[in-house]
Formats: sequence, C-alpha cells, structure tokens
Amino acid sequence: MISNPVNSTVPIAAEVFKMAGTYDEKRLFGVTTLDVVRAKTFYAGKAKVNVAEVNVPVVGGHAGITILPLFSQATPKANLSDDEIVALTKRTQDGGTEVVEAKAGKGSATLSMAYAGAVFADACLKGLNGAPDVVECSFVQSTVTELPFFASKVRIGKNGVEEVLGLGALSDFEKEGLEKLKPELKASIEKGIKFAHQN
Repeated sequence: MISNPVNSTVPIAAEVFKMAGTYDEKRLFGVTTLDVVRAKTFYAGKAKVNVAEVNVPVVGGHAGITILPLFSQATPKANLSDDEIVALTKRTQDGGTEVVEAKAGKGSATLSMAYAGAVFADACLKGLNGAPDVVECSFVQSTVTELPFFASKVRIGKNGVEEVLGLGALSDFEKEGLEKLKPELKASIEKGIKFAHQN
C-alpha cells in the first residue's frame, strides 16, 4: 500500500498493527523512492552524467524539509558548488510542488510516483527471492536518530528489513539540514500515533 503523508501514515500503520497484535517492524516500509528518483535525476543533470549510473541516498522523511538528499555521498562524484548543492536540495524537497505547478493544479506526479513504486516493489521482490545486497532508502522503524521512524538506506531480504544502515559521513550543510528536519518529522510521527489512538 502506498499512501501519503508517509511521515504520519507509517506510524499510523504501526500503531494499528500493534493494537491487532500483528506488528512486524521488518515488514513495514514507507516508500520514499520518489525522493531518490528526483535527487538522482536533478544531480545527473547538473553533473552531466547518465542518471542510470547515479546513486544518491535520501534520508529523513517524505515531505518538504524532512527530505534530505545526501549529495556529499552521491556517486559518481561531481565537483558541484555549495550553491548548486543548496539549489538541488531545495528542488528535491519541492519536486512535487514543481510538478503540480507545471500542470497548473490539474494533477500531480503520477507517472514518477508509479515509477518509484515499481522500483521499490522490484527491490522488495529481489530481497524476498534472496538476492544479495538489495539496498533502498525507506522510511522505517529506526534507531539511526532519536526519532522512532526515519528514512535511510535499508538492506532488504527474505524477512523484509534485514538491516537499517547508518547515515555515513555528512557535510556541514547536511548536518544542519538533519537538525532542522527533526522537529518537523517528530511532529508528523506524533500526529500519526495520536491519530491511530483516536479512531
């Protein structure tokens, strides 16, 4: 099931499963692949490289400033200026709004959403089939930060989430972005948990 807002619906789903006694943290994924697709595409355009060869981890959440692309860890490496990184980060965060505005409010990013869903579903199927080293970014129960849910790289295997990977080395700009996103992401998570217990 792919539903928005991911930052609240994943905690809602977790609480509903907990109340039913069926919660398995390894099998609940928030799909944030669309943010990765956007970050890769925008980076490839600026770096003038083939997007198929690009990898950019995107961490945090799946809305506005909670989306934090880690361009310092992007491959292949490109010498982009600080201003370019700031602009690419903002564009990744605002990607959905950009599409809605381009369609003059008559639609959203349906094709890229479908593509991102297919990419993530394919990764899950590979993991379930025992393929080694299937790694995607996903919003999952996590101890990477003090927040109970967080998007980061996740190793997917036969049991679902086999391993939640750490953030790696962050640039100063990314460290600042991480601290800025935490209060907003925390509020969204708490909103979801509260909502689950009201209904």
